Amino acid sequence: MQRPSWAPEEIDVDRPSAARVYDYYLGGLHNFSADRDMAARAVADWPELPRIMQANRAFLRRAVRHLAAQGIDQFLDIGSGIPTAGNVHEVAQAALGEARVVYVDIDPVAVAHARALLADDPTTGVVEADFTDPPAVLDDPVTRSLIDFSRPVGVLVVALLHFVGDDRRPGEVLARYREVMAPGSHLVLSHASADGAPEHADEHRALYRRTTTPMTMRSRDEVAGLLEGFTLVEPGIVYLPQWRPDDPSVPLENPERFTGHAAVGRRD
Repeated sequence: MQRPSWAPEEIDVDRPSAARVYDYYLGGLHNFSADRDMAARAVADWPELPRIMQANRAFLRRAVRHLAAQGIDQFLDIGSGIPTAGNVHEVAQAALGEARVVYVDIDPVAVAHARALLADDPTTGVVEADFTDPPAVLDDPVTRSLIDFSRPVGVLVVALLHFVGDDRRPGEVLARYREVMAPGSHLVLSHASADGAPEHADEHRALYRRTTTPMTMRSRDEVAGLLEGFTLVEPGIVYLPQWRPDDPSVPLENPERFTGHAAVGRRD
């Protein structure tokens, strides 16, 4: 395919990317034919996927508002993806004015677009780094200039850890981030799971093996293990739309069809 002017030269436009597929699900424009083809195959097998992705994004916004209500005014969003409407800095700054946000991603398209979008915003920054290399994230000059780890910080790993295989020891990596988080900090996590829709899991994992980031779905108990060392904020580990819905009076039928787990943990 012809390379768009916004696409960095070093990326392979013929191989789908999890970040760009997610962008497509959310209605974004920064994706390629390979990404759209993969998304179409996934939706053909699992028609509710776009709704699940949108529910994940809505959870992120609710969680950021909750943290802002606790007075947290600095956020480290790891695996932030391609900028879309309702970004963390937009939600946080709507609540707290000049909240500071650092976006971290390993995908060069996501990084390039975030940098272009945020070039004129002194309260936000963008780091190209791998979640599994905490020093690269935490010691980057951009991170250090915006985040004061002696104060509470919101660390977001939303729809990220299912792209980190067990061989890369995500629980141990999270513990390294937890060590630098001041008391009162919070971890925001969502994670894909076969719980609730096991009939779709195998084919969905097979699709993501075509990308640079294969998918590892984890059970609720496995997600709980990732949160070791954090105190769960009510309502605990739940399906995506069940985490502090905007209108709890509206009944939610069959929440398990959203499959992804959501949780927020506090660093005491």
